[in-house]
Amino acid sequence: MAELRAPPQHRTMRVLHIIGAAAGNGAEHQLRLLVRRLPQHSEVVTLSPAGPATAAMRAAGTTVHELVTSRDRDLGAVGRLRHLARLGRFDVVHAHLFRACLQGRLAAWLAGVRHVVATQYHLDDAPWMAAGVRALYRAGERHGKVTIAVSAAIADRLRMCHVPDERIAVIPKAIDATEFRYDPALRAAARARLHIPPDVPVIGGVGRLEPRKRFDDLIRAVREVPGAVLLLVGDGPSRAALERLATIEGVADRVRFVGSVGHPREMLCAMDVFASPARETFGLVVLEAIAAGLPALYATCPPLQELADARAAVEGCRRLTPHDPESLPRALRAEVLCVGERHGARLPARSAGGRYDADRLAASVGQLYERITAKR
Repeated sequence: MAELRAPPQHRTMRVLHIIGAAAGNGAEHQLRLLVRRLPQHSEVVTLSPAGPATAAMRAAGTTVHELVTSRDRDLGAVGRLRHLARLGRFDVVHAHLFRACLQGRLAAWLAGVRHVVATQYHLDDAPWMAAGVRALYRAGERHGKVTIAVSAAIADRLRMCHVPDERIAVIPKAIDATEFRYDPALRAAARARLHIPPDVPVIGGVGRLEPRKRFDDLIRAVREVPGAVLLLVGDGPSRAALERLATIEGVADRVRFVGSVGHPREMLCAMDVFASPARETFGLVVLEAIAAGLPALYATCPPLQELADARAAVEGCRRLTPHDPESLPRALRAEVLCVGERHGARLPARSAGGRYDADRLAASVGQLYERITAKR
């Protein structure tokens, strides 16, 4: 009689994520949301010092390898990545951001990993100024199966870089709305720590303190909103200049620079009105703010603008008028008055729809892995 054999066990797909984000970068948080939801086994390599999101991944049980490098062209780092990819017998290498794409794609090719995915969150001009780096990126891209663009604008930029349409997939960035739900206890604790009385209206902004975020406009605008406090959450190269500007504008006593935080939920709970004056952004922080029940003013937020254009605008969200310097202070005064009329009551949590939900993000990426590994 023939020997009975147990059916072969299905092997869980193994994915090595390589990321080169600075600590606190939004891409780091996107990766945290992704790996905790993927059905595939994930491990992470960080090419920069680990930030709070990476620490959260490690605390949740994800294996994190720290391989810090400060250069885009670092053959030593490529060699160590190759060793990791071979030793871990990974089926897919997924590179996040420019440096990880340069080094991760080459390392995967040298390690014999055939399925390589990249995600581009933004394509700054600076790295592309060096012809050698540009050529190296394009050479590595040919070894990839798919490059994920987080927006249509990034997809267009990839096409300008001669990435073929068939190797581009648009999967938007996302949030977990439950992480931002309003908690009055968090509000009280944050305000007490920041020495802000319970009844003082607080205008807030979240993001890296750099010129393109236009927090200087927000500081000038709060001068025209008597009695309001401005809460700036984040750090960056423009902090000293913004602190000087607050002094020049006579509002230094009404501007709080919080610095970087591991998660913005507590600070969002402390706010009454959220403002995002940046004109070159995906607007993810605006989606986080409305998930926390805040009225939101924004210069650019494609997810909300899509809904507004379709006549399905989200309650309590207002787009600032381009090139009108009075638009921001005028809108802030109006929203502060509305907060007073509601006696400080919070708006309900809102969203821009399921397309920007973290579960959908993970499902789309997981299906992409299955599709590319199924192809011969």
